[in-house]
Amino acid sequence: MKLFTNLGNSSSLKVLIAAKFAGKNVDLEVVKVDDERFQKPRRLPVFEVDTHEHIFSTNATCNFLLPCKPELSADVNFWFDWEAVQLQPTLVRCIGSKFDNQQLMKLFSVLDGILEKQSYLVKDNSLTVCDISVWSTVYPVLTDAKISGSFISKYKNVNDWFQRLMELPHFKDALSVFNVGEGVSCLQSIASAGWFPSITVQEVSEKSPTHQSSATSLTSDVSGNIKPATDAELKEVKESWNRNVPIKPKPAVSPVLPVAGERNVLVTSALPYVNNVPHLGNIIGCVLSADVFARYCRLRNWNTLYISGTDEYGTATETKALEEGLTPKQICDKYYEIHKAIYEWFNIQFDHFGRTTTPQQTELVQEFFNVIHKNGYTSTQKVEQLLCENCDRFLADRFVEGTCPKCSYDDARGDQCDGCGHLINATELIKPKCKVCQSTPVIRMSEHFFIELPKVEKEVESWFSEICEGWSYNAQVICKSWLKEGLKSRCITRDLKWGIPVPLPGFEQKVFYVWFDAPIGYLSMTKCYTDNWRSWWEYDEQKQVNLYQFMAKDNVPFHSIMFPSSLIAAGKKYNMVKHLMATEYLNYEDGKFSKSRGIGVFGTDAKETGIPSDVFRFYLLFVRPESQDSSFSWIDLATKNNSELLNNLGNFINRALVFVEKFFDSIVPEMKMTQDDYTLLVYIKREVSEYMNSLDRGKLRDGIRHILSVSRHGNQYMQSTKPWFLVKGSQEDKERAGTIVGLCCNISCLLTIMLKPYMPQTVEIIRQQLNLASELYVLTNDITMFIKPGHKIGKPVPLFTKIEQSLVDDLKKRFAGKQQESDAKNNKGSKSKSKNTTSSQKKQSTVLNVVPSNDLCIAKLEEAIAKQGNLIREMKASGQTKSEWQPHVNVLLDMKKQLEEMKASVPSVSELEDKIAKQGDIVRQLKASGVPRSEWQPQVNILLNLKKQLVDAQQAKYD
Repeated sequence: MKLFTNLGNSSSLKVLIAAKFAGKNVDLEVVKVDDERFQKPRRLPVFEVDTHEHIFSTNATCNFLLPCKPELSADVNFWFDWEAVQLQPTLVRCIGSKFDNQQLMKLFSVLDGILEKQSYLVKDNSLTVCDISVWSTVYPVLTDAKISGSFISKYKNVNDWFQRLMELPHFKDALSVFNVGEGVSCLQSIASAGWFPSITVQEVSEKSPTHQSSATSLTSDVSGNIKPATDAELKEVKESWNRNVPIKPKPAVSPVLPVAGERNVLVTSALPYVNNVPHLGNIIGCVLSADVFARYCRLRNWNTLYISGTDEYGTATETKALEEGLTPKQICDKYYEIHKAIYEWFNIQFDHFGRTTTPQQTELVQEFFNVIHKNGYTSTQKVEQLLCENCDRFLADRFVEGTCPKCSYDDARGDQCDGCGHLINATELIKPKCKVCQSTPVIRMSEHFFIELPKVEKEVESWFSEICEGWSYNAQVICKSWLKEGLKSRCITRDLKWGIPVPLPGFEQKVFYVWFDAPIGYLSMTKCYTDNWRSWWEYDEQKQVNLYQFMAKDNVPFHSIMFPSSLIAAGKKYNMVKHLMATEYLNYEDGKFSKSRGIGVFGTDAKETGIPSDVFRFYLLFVRPESQDSSFSWIDLATKNNSELLNNLGNFINRALVFVEKFFDSIVPEMKMTQDDYTLLVYIKREVSEYMNSLDRGKLRDGIRHILSVSRHGNQYMQSTKPWFLVKGSQEDKERAGTIVGLCCNISCLLTIMLKPYMPQTVEIIRQQLNLASELYVLTNDITMFIKPGHKIGKPVPLFTKIEQSLVDDLKKRFAGKQQESDAKNNKGSKSKSKNTTSSQKKQSTVLNVVPSNDLCIAKLEEAIAKQGNLIREMKASGQTKSEWQPHVNVLLDMKKQLEEMKASVPSVSELEDKIAKQGDIVRQLKASGVPRSEWQPQVNILLNLKKQLVDAQQAKYD
């Protein structure tokens, strides 16, 4: 095992100290911050395990080296999050400014308050790995005399704890191995080696809901010294328990419509693009997050409508259609069904899952444009675009390839360079080529419509200032940055065929750009759901609608600036977004998901693992990237499943129900509540209140933590009261045991209600075990008796199964297969491809040989060029050096040159007609022989391509 770090980076101390405690040897290598091995993501220190895999999180590394006890994992993870999301970023941002700013003072006050009551962060007399993490982070401050003076006087408990740990042998040994320096220079080393999330005064102020939530957790869960229940709290919980009136949900209706005087919630998720299979990062970024929130709203008895669907127009669809030899409509139909099936497997409960290729969408988009145009918010401008004279059409961004003007990468696209990552304009490409025919396009002027955003800028600013407090922090920052720069006119049309036509004379060959078209899809999909769609989207004082929109941060500009501007320009008062909830990005292991490179777990892969969809839902929400990027890790998923679901939540519910089955004949016994029982309910009521507070603000990850805290309270209660001993004692003891397990059955019911937004299939299983009605109760702040004495429960069975290390190893290997295959290709070079032809490939090659040779070569060469381009992108993304990938670039250039030469001679109309006739015979013979579709479909694709060439050739002859 090896630790790579830059000079002076005190974050390395975390790993070195943890290794000392674990008795494990870790080699240390000091590298430069620009070492190209550690740029994706850019983060040092990096820990390399014996299998040569990398861990980019120092906290994850510490947990790997020195895992905590399962019962402490939630508390340890809380402090890990606190250190990574708040403490370290705040310290880094103190460089060049004062260390006595409000942000840092608040954090140290929290820390000092905890250490005033106990010796360590999690448990008295027991140092845990989170102490090591936080200690290493405050090391630069508390070892620099220029800074630490005020901290020692103000935060004596923190200093005492710091000095006590510093005297421990393992801490001293780590410091002797790696001299990290102190103070500002140490923080500069940390800052230069990675990215840190933004922290603002608002996030740590006393008024901040986030801080209040953290403070509540610190004074209850983390400290180990729970705030005593007050007389008022005890009185309130006794009254609600004995009142025994749980609220039932109102009857389901369809369609769901806003109701005057009630809370009406409209939920949307960013429309997933239809051209590929969504990966787990896509799923948690939009549809899953929105689903959890919509389910929570229904749990509160609010009128809730959840709308989403696939975004189907645009360049990417046309490109995908060309790749697969299908029409854009066929591509959309194919991938719409794939998306729909994936979301059904993940139990995403849309009220309507639509698509943008509907008559309703065309009608509304054109209607919106006509109104905006009539109101004077559009203009026309001529812009430079690339025209392929051979194809006789303007080329959208992704239909152009060439050399990047910034880094000279020779396989850049017309919208972005995969070599350096920069966004570029297609007209900037050096030696541009049409992706369809490889001809060199020419620059021509094309007239397009623009929406005049400057005309609505003041109204957008005014609207944003009124409602932005309900947005996620990153959404606020992104929107503010756009407004600060000043809004500019934005083009809303494109020279494409696949899209909604512009309904004005002279613009029949143009379609609307996807950013203008797609957001209107929320309205058209609602229109597909109900004829009364306007009641959800047009403002009504009596039936006010709260619009929540969920998305990843890259979609924020379209929903915070573009779409609201279009609604304002349309003149009518619409219900605009009040709560824009944006996530950061979810990575895969130590890399990134990539549709084009096939890296990571995709929706179709998840159901092949054998792991239930509810476990995926739970884990994705547990690591939901709310304040910073997070990672999907198979090891972490297994750990969370085994510790939190199996040993905590599942263990508590199963113990309670099995006890009732075994000792009370499955009948919930009488409950004679004591002061201790009501005190437990006070603690649980606090968690329920925080759960509701978190979900009201879209903090879905925190909601899971409060669920687990409730079950943790239940486990501790059973463990301390020991009903298995009492039930064997006197009659009084047996009655006491009955009260304990009866209360635990009611807590199990409460957990079922709280869990419903997150794990719907699991909830259904628990509901059957509890023998409850199909519709659970409404969630309120009251803790009531959900299950009365005398109720007969069903058959209890374990809810979760352990995920073994062998399965983790298998899944890591299985889903790294594409990457490993690419690595093998990288090592062997392109020559190895010809040596590894399978029997099925040979059989297919035999069939293909009957195709006219020139078309066969072109088709095969185009396919080889696409694969070679993907190979190069994969190699660059994996951090390989130029000396490793440049030979493959040379091969790609040679292949493209060959393709140009092949396409230089254009066949005549008569030649094409002859080829079509022969190819038609081949297709008919193959179908008649009974071979599978996989063998004759490529021949059909070639036939379609020949027919397209014939149409083009005939048109050229006519012209």
